[in-house]
Amino acid sequence: MKKSTQARIHISVTDQQLTLKSGRKKLATYPVSTSRFGLGTKEGSMKTPTGRFRIAERIGRGAPVGTVFKNRRPVRATKKMLRDEDLVMTRILWLDGLGSRNANTHDRFIYIHGTNHEEDIGEPASHGCIRMRNADLVELFELVGPDTPVAIKA
Repeated sequence: MKKSTQARIHISVTDQQLTLKSGRKKLATYPVSTSRFGLGTKEGSMKTPTGRFRIAERIGRGAPVGTVFKNRRPVRATKKMLRDEDLVMTRILWLDGLGSRNANTHDRFIYIHGTNHEEDIGEPASHGCIRMRNADLVELFELVGPDTPVAIKA
């Protein structure tokens, strides 16, 4: 699939689904996992924000699938980490809120990222971010660029 300069992302919290569109055409659809704590924008709430966003930064190009990131830098994962922690893996699409209610999204470190809990994809299970299957995220990462519009709706 070729990168689209007109691509935009729609995330349905109700459906736990991310759809990549160009115009009216669906380019791809992926299951996701939003916050198990619900929706919201309050700092420290661990809730998924809603509204309009843009991809502010793309992190992890060329990293092996399954790379673990801490503070947006690759680290060596231990078996204990992989088993016990909620990890940011493979790629990071860092979101920036475009509305007054979600303007703190970038400061809250809300990402679209891969996970070590792929078994939970399709159910609300994250701590605020949008989790994807690692292979799906690699594909999406190549199809979007900085400033790609993102809409997250209940």
